[in-house]
Amino acid sequence: MRTASLGAALTGSGIAAGVLNAAPASAGTATSFVPSDPDLHLLRRATYGITPATKREIQRLGRHRWLDRQLDPSSINDAFVDDYLDERLPSLTMSVETAYGTLGGSWDLMVDLGKAAILRAAWSKRQLFETMVDFWSNHLNIANPHEACWWSRHDYDRHVIRKHAFGKFSDMLHASSRHPAMMMYLNNAESTKDNPNENYGREILELHSVGVDGGYDEDDMRQSTLVLTGCGISWDTGKFEYHPWDHYTGPVSVMGWSHPNGGAAKGEDVASKYVHYLAHHPSTATRIATKLCQRFVSDSPPPGLVDKLAGVYLDHDTSIVPVLHTLFESSAFGASAGQKVRRPFQDLVATIRSLNIKAEHAGTDGLQALYWTIESLGDLPMGWIPPNGYPDYADAWRSAGITLGRWNMHIAMAAGWWPASELRVPDDLKRELLGKGLPDTYGGLVDELTKRLVFRKLSAAHRAAVLAFIGKAASDVPSGGDPFLQDWRFPYLVALILDSPYHGTR
Repeated sequence: MRTASLGAALTGSGIAAGVLNAAPASAGTATSFVPSDPDLHLLRRATYGITPATKREIQRLGRHRWLDRQLDPSSINDAFVDDYLDERLPSLTMSVETAYGTLGGSWDLMVDLGKAAILRAAWSKRQLFETMVDFWSNHLNIANPHEACWWSRHDYDRHVIRKHAFGKFSDMLHASSRHPAMMMYLNNAESTKDNPNENYGREILELHSVGVDGGYDEDDMRQSTLVLTGCGISWDTGKFEYHPWDHYTGPVSVMGWSHPNGGAAKGEDVASKYVHYLAHHPSTATRIATKLCQRFVSDSPPPGLVDKLAGVYLDHDTSIVPVLHTLFESSAFGASAGQKVRRPFQDLVATIRSLNIKAEHAGTDGLQALYWTIESLGDLPMGWIPPNGYPDYADAWRSAGITLGRWNMHIAMAAGWWPASELRVPDDLKRELLGKGLPDTYGGLVDELTKRLVFRKLSAAHRAAVLAFIGKAASDVPSGGDPFLQDWRFPYLVALILDSPYHGTR
């Protein structure tokens, strides 16, 4: 009943079309859904959702200092998240060797990693760092959970993605190429000189570095596979291990790089030199710049900005922070307000942050409930099974089923139903969102509510549609006996705002 009535109100007002169709028709239309304030624009892209606290922080520091601080995450106290992980998810620090020897195929570590990703996205103060962890987790994707990585995927997150997210891509790519999770996920652990498996040799070119249009051919792909033979794991410890007896020897050449590769004993060093070459290749620079623009700027990355970022990447020896700094300070970024939409995971986390929902006092039942919720929406953190990572453009998330799932999630969170019932929802949602007293009119109430939830007023037509949904005129005076001000019904008004592209657009 609720979904039908909300859907009808939204569709009739034109609000639903923005979410259902995801990508707005034009930049002008897109901008109309989000605040034009450049501080808020940066917060919408560089965090998982604006909160009153982050708004105050960026206003106090200024946009440039706020960005510099986010690009230096070690300077930010993140005690709540750190303590939660230490006390409630300590297994995530387990070594690969220990996990391999004791877990016996259990998927618990991988599920804990997914829960930790939700925790960090929702409540970490190092928001830009967490968005970049998600970015790199998709770029160097290893599905989580996955049957081949039960003992190592958590360590990959810690020592490959998180360790190098703000470092040099060349270091990250090298660490990825020497990690048991990648060796298992893309089958390099079983690739030998006599029976080469081309999976990783292909994907390191197509997905991890130069890209499918980067200029390689089938022979390059085969040579890439041969270079990487012998890089695998120890079947005794589960750790990365180089096997010289499995390494192909003889001259190798890939995309202008070549090596005599004369002895198997030094094959691991040959592989490292090859990976270093790929990380510094101009096509890799362009591919990473393009994906960063697609994540933070627009589904159709501006060619001029892509070229500029690729140049910064190469000029700074593949360092990521200078690239991000240039991106966020660019005029193209500033002009891109509203040209991205939230994926379901981003929507869930933004909803948590908008409603000031807190993590559970003890245990991890709340995170587990959120994990199941986002799994049902098809956007589990790190959960994309193919090696190319989740798509980061609106068309991929355009469906009636996903939209309906989001709407149901919004009301469940606002009303304190499951999964919110497992967390800490504000005791008085009206007071949390509107302050101590009610505005003088229903028009003012809608304005205050939308300024708190989406940090702007609605258009006149959409404001009128919301008022029509609750059966009030703008000049009507709120009173305690009105149905939509009752604790059981007020969340429907909140959910209506969250169902709109004012919330779904970032």
